[in-house]
Amino acid sequence: MNNTPQTPESLDQLCINTIRFLAVDAVEKANSGHPGAPMGLAPIAYTLWTKHLTFDPKDPSWFNRDRFILSNGHASMLHYALLHLCGYDVSIDDLKQFRQWGSKTPGHPERGETPGIEVTTGPLGQGFANAVGMAIAEQFLASTFNQADHEVIGHFTYVFAGDGCMEEGITSEAASLAGHLQLGKLIAFYDDNKITIDGSTNIAFTEDVSKRFEAYHWHVIDVPNPNDVDAVDHAIRIAKSVLDKPTLIVCHTHIGYGSPNKQDTSKAHGSPLGKAEVALTKEHLGWPLAPTFLVPNEVIPVFAAAAMRGIDAHKHWHNNIANYASALPELSLALDDAIRDVLPNGWEADLPVYKTSDGPIATRTIGGKIMNVLAGRIPTMMSGSADLNESTFTKLESWDDFEPSPLKGGTYSGRTINFGIREHAMGAIINGMAAHGGVHPSGSTFFTFSDYMRGSVRLSAIMNLPSRFVWTHDSVGLGEDGPTHQPVEHLMSLRAMPNFAIIRPADANETVQAWRCLMKLTGPAGIALSRQKLPVIDQDNYAKAEGLARGAYILSDAMSAPEIILIATGSEVHLALEAQIILEEKGLMTRVVSMPCWEFFEEQPQSYRELVLPSDVSCRLSIELGVSFGWERWVGPSGASLSVDHFGASAPYEKILESFGFTAAYIARIAEKLLQDPIEAQRELQDLQSRFARHGGHTASK
Repeated sequence: MNNTPQTPESLDQLCINTIRFLAVDAVEKANSGHPGAPMGLAPIAYTLWTKHLTFDPKDPSWFNRDRFILSNGHASMLHYALLHLCGYDVSIDDLKQFRQWGSKTPGHPERGETPGIEVTTGPLGQGFANAVGMAIAEQFLASTFNQADHEVIGHFTYVFAGDGCMEEGITSEAASLAGHLQLGKLIAFYDDNKITIDGSTNIAFTEDVSKRFEAYHWHVIDVPNPNDVDAVDHAIRIAKSVLDKPTLIVCHTHIGYGSPNKQDTSKAHGSPLGKAEVALTKEHLGWPLAPTFLVPNEVIPVFAAAAMRGIDAHKHWHNNIANYASALPELSLALDDAIRDVLPNGWEADLPVYKTSDGPIATRTIGGKIMNVLAGRIPTMMSGSADLNESTFTKLESWDDFEPSPLKGGTYSGRTINFGIREHAMGAIINGMAAHGGVHPSGSTFFTFSDYMRGSVRLSAIMNLPSRFVWTHDSVGLGEDGPTHQPVEHLMSLRAMPNFAIIRPADANETVQAWRCLMKLTGPAGIALSRQKLPVIDQDNYAKAEGLARGAYILSDAMSAPEIILIATGSEVHLALEAQIILEEKGLMTRVVSMPCWEFFEEQPQSYRELVLPSDVSCRLSIELGVSFGWERWVGPSGASLSVDHFGASAPYEKILESFGFTAAYIARIAEKLLQDPIEAQRELQDLQSRFARHGGHTASK
């Protein structure tokens, strides 16, 4: 700005105001965004990034970098300003395109859109839980691969979180687990500005957050004046020295700092300051009104020095890796596979093939066996459940649990995470682990509780992370626990989610193939598994392997051109096979199609889809223990669906299935009627559904 020599304090302030006004100018130009949080958080972000954070802007994916997550993602311009100033491929022109079509600077941070963005944030609290997952991944990898005189994994995870994040339940879930796990390399900054959209936090949020986190077994540091760079720096140094607890640094910030009329008000939160107020704010903080998007020459070396510190650390790490490879070649190869996200050679070698004599057996049981088989070949495979290992069978039996000490039943190199009854946080923590890289994470619960995880599952799809979700007790077939535990709409709900695959295998061998596909996927997926025991279907396993990978396949074909196609998933496939026998005894040529994954099938060429579901066969009946909505795509206007368009019931599962029409005899009768009179068959199925509708349906009145 001028050639006047800068004192350290004035240079710090110049750098901080550069961050502030890059954010203010970008929001103003976009006429949209959130200027207040970046203005308040700028001193903390500046101190962290220039004095502590280890990063390489020339290689943003360097594996041993520190991770930085902005959980209060509406403050995205704070992050973009830092990325630009620190030398990432984010230009001033990119800042000027804030919130515009096709820009690198979208309204909230988006993983994959902007170099240096670790995770997509926006739904408050998600980033906080992601950070817990990243800290778990770092701790596991460090404990697994670091050896005496060879530390190759060692970095911190930092997360900014606002009042809104602290109000969200997912943060409470994740913070509680992090405290239990003593994740000492996790450092969170609480942007305590006491403002939300509707006004002061006092209208709804008056708890003592510091005491809450102390109760979670966090180390808590209070910074009364976060504009004091030395105080913030001191707090971070203390936090980094406390390695047996995560740390919360409480920063009593001022939203819209420096704005004469909007500081400490909700008006600074989610809309531009306005031309007049920008002018007053710049005057108040001694900043030129023009030009906009100003980066004074004096600040450039400060941020360049921070980047160079990280670049040097990266070079030093490469030297460490070379020495590690020489001293510990086998471990080095395993670490290299983990870092490059490459499955080890022979990872599929021990996958079994099941015979009909091995059944009946629940697919949840097979799923657990297969996970343990894979874990024996993939040393960075980690699993866990929301306090349901005894029911989902997802514990990795031959390894310790992931815990801070043997006194708690495990070690940090343990591979089963006890998430506790925290489904939402579990989903986001899995995402954080997947985003960190180096591990193959999964988490499990009952399928009906996937609703509790939905926000996290959706973000896994947006980010295209290799997160794996294991959901058992997949239908009303779980029986006596009743409607609260019986998922009916969940399959369709997840099928409606873009970029997410849900697999529902029919038997033991399809479950094996499902896990083979899950491990190969680069994006997110779920698997829905049965509680009840199912027969092992007699067929060529190689055909089944290819068929599952293609989403749907001809499981059992008619002796000649089919007149009827039965399409089923999961536990209903064996009913379709039994119905086929009944129909063919009547001379009705019937094909059975197993369709374990719609998403895989949709990706197949039209020629394959036509082969499986020929357009000239209009008599099609889908059979699935879930809602019918969506099946019209595959059965067509002349087809029908045997489904569960209502909630379940508490009874032994055999009685439930019989009552709801899921018997081979009923399937065969409806299929025959469908061939003769489609309208009458559809009407009968509708009558069956209405018989079990509760409370007279939606339009019931008093």
